[in-house]
Amino acid sequence: MQRNRLFEIIYVLLGQKSVTARALAERFEVSQRTIYRDIDTLSLAGIPVYTEKGKGGGISLLPDFVLSKSLLSEGEQSEILTALQSLGSVRAAETQQVLCKLSAIFNKNAVPWLELDFSDRGSTQGQLFQDIKTAILEKRVAQFEYYSSYGEKTCRRAELLQLWFKSRAWYVRGFCLARQDVRLFKLTRIKQFTLTDERFAERDLLAQPPPPSGPRQRSDAALLLKIAPEMTYRVYDEFGEDDIERQPDGSFLVRVTWPEDDWVYGTILSYGEHIEVLEPAHIREIIQEKARKTAEKYL
Repeated sequence: MQRNRLFEIIYVLLGQKSVTARALAERFEVSQRTIYRDIDTLSLAGIPVYTEKGKGGGISLLPDFVLSKSLLSEGEQSEILTALQSLGSVRAAETQQVLCKLSAIFNKNAVPWLELDFSDRGSTQGQLFQDIKTAILEKRVAQFEYYSSYGEKTCRRAELLQLWFKSRAWYVRGFCLARQDVRLFKLTRIKQFTLTDERFAERDLLAQPPPPSGPRQRSDAALLLKIAPEMTYRVYDEFGEDDIERQPDGSFLVRVTWPEDDWVYGTILSYGEHIEVLEPAHIREIIQEKARKTAEKYL
């Protein structure tokens, strides 16, 4: 108990220039005499703490004191603070308190170089991130409805292991108890997420590559697309520089390889009249047929 209080006293003194013994006694619910004994203990341990009597006096640390300077380099301290700061984006309420403590201990502030905003027209994804974090850290089995890329809904129970960001989307990796194997679940397809009180033992699975996400294998398609200049903003948002070839008339030739599925067809159709599939022929025919069926609905 005393060790925890001693550390907290150092944290308080690092965050404030001076504090009275009465204020510390009230904070820790002990007597002022106990606080003065703690100050003596800190002094004997080599912590440069001193007291000033009279009006405006109090207990202080020497201004240049930085705790654990010898344990962590300047770069390591900055990395820790930056990592904690980024966790605030997923609404980890406890993160801010830890960040404030370590900022005081390291005598530096984290530079806010990263900001993640998961709010999207009423989306609850921010809460989902927080729930997934809880499931991973507390090793609690998660239960949720999951929609495959083919629209099939299944009820899943999983031991969640790791959050992934890949191919412009967030996934969570976990051990599916129904499939008895590791799976990747796309966050936008997770619904009705709940945490159970059931705990699981840690599995040594993070080093293994994830298996295919479903029983059906999808082949890759090498696409050659012609995109009108009106879609310039999307071209540079959605394709790499090496995939794009600007044409004299302002249009773009885009070469890209995507797994062939309904997502590819939907993405192409989302460009409306501003895109043309030049290759391969069978996808060109599929898009023609889908566009024809869409047009029929408006006749």
